[in-house]
Amino acid sequence: MESKITIGIADMKMAKGSGMLVTYALGSCIGICLYDPKIKLAALIHIMLPLNMEPGRKNTMKYADTGIRETLKMMEAKGASRSRITAKIAGGAKMFEVSGGSLGNIGQRNIESVRMHLKREGIQLLKEDVGGSVARTLLFDPGTGLACVRCYGRPEMII
Repeated sequence: MESKITIGIADMKMAKGSGMLVTYALGSCIGICLYDPKIKLAALIHIMLPLNMEPGRKNTMKYADTGIRETLKMMEAKGASRSRITAKIAGGAKMFEVSGGSLGNIGQRNIESVRMHLKREGIQLLKEDVGGSVARTLLFDPGTGLACVRCYGRPEMII
């Protein structure tokens, strides 16, 4: 049995070559899989919000902008090359009806922020399973770079 490494909300963990990274309850939150295939270094971030407006920026992994940037720095410190790192994302659902237009749709704002910050950092987004109105579980295999998305009422999806 492979070791399972659980990533909580506003958290990030890395694994190299083996194990299984998993995060649960991706509603409006987004799971970001970052992978360097040459050295089989994988990172999974579970972000909650699009931008870090916190004074002092205490929990960098809570936000798309600082979470992506800090994780890339940590991956590079372990030998990853920015030119090889790719991304896959899942989540960003609209879990509740909120009046007030797009401001209330935090899932959509998270999707747009993650896409923009990956592009800004020069990371190619290979695949995604985002939006909709269902929560997701995301599993990420450091040995293969494959991610599996599970959610209630539909078949598993490999991204």
